[in-house]
Amino acid sequence: MSTITRRVFAMGLPFALGACAPRLMARRYPPPRFRAQEGYGPIEDEGWLVPAVNTGTIDPAFLRQEVAYSGREAPGTIIVDPASRHLFYVQAEGRATRYGVGVGREGFGWSGVANVRRKSEWPDWTPPPQMIRRQPELEEFADGMPGGLDNPLGARAMYLYQGSRDTLYRIHGTNEPETIGTRVSSGCIRLINQDVIHLYDRVRIGTKVVVRGGASPSEDDVYSSL
Repeated sequence: MSTITRRVFAMGLPFALGACAPRLMARRYPPPRFRAQEGYGPIEDEGWLVPAVNTGTIDPAFLRQEVAYSGREAPGTIIVDPASRHLFYVQAEGRATRYGVGVGREGFGWSGVANVRRKSEWPDWTPPPQMIRRQPELEEFADGMPGGLDNPLGARAMYLYQGSRDTLYRIHGTNEPETIGTRVSSGCIRLINQDVIHLYDRVRIGTKVVVRGGASPSEDDVYSSL
C-alpha cells in the first residue's frame, strides 16, 4: 500500500489533525429564508436538526451530482481529487457520485491510499495541544467536544487508516458549508453535512480511499457530468 505523502509532516501529525476543525462559534438555526435545493433541505438526524443549506451561495459545481466515470478503480472506491475539490464515490456501470469538498490549504496537502477503518455519527472532537496554545479559548474542549451542530467534524466522520495505523486524516462533515470548494484545512476532507450523511450511508468499513496528488486527475480516470 502506498505511503501517504505529507507536506505537513515536519509540523507534526497532531497539528494536522487539529486543522480538521475551523473556527468555533455559537450558532442558531432559524427557519431558512431561501428555498432549499433538493437534497439540501433540513434533516432530522439522531435528535439533531441539520439546517438547510443555502445552495445559492455555493458554486453549483460543488453540489452533489451523478457523473460518468471511466477510470480503473472498482465500484465502492472513494477517490479524492484535491485539485478540483471533488470526492467521487465510484458506482457500477460507469457511474460515480461526485461531491464538492474542502481540502488542505497550500502546504498542507497529502496524497496516497488508505482505508476506512472506523465510522462515527455525530463524532466528538478534541483540539490538540498546539491548537489550544494558539487559541486559548479552546481550553474548555481539552477533554473533548461532544458531537452536535456546532462540532467542527459535522454530522459524520470516516477515519482513514493504513493497515492498523491511524493516519489522523478524516473525511467528515462541516458546520461551515461556505468553505466547500476551497483549500481551508490541513489535510482533512470536509463535505456539506447533507453530503457526508449521503456518503456515509454507502461506505463500508474497509472501503479503499485514493487521494490523488498533482494538479489534475490521472489520465486513466475520466469524469464528466451527465
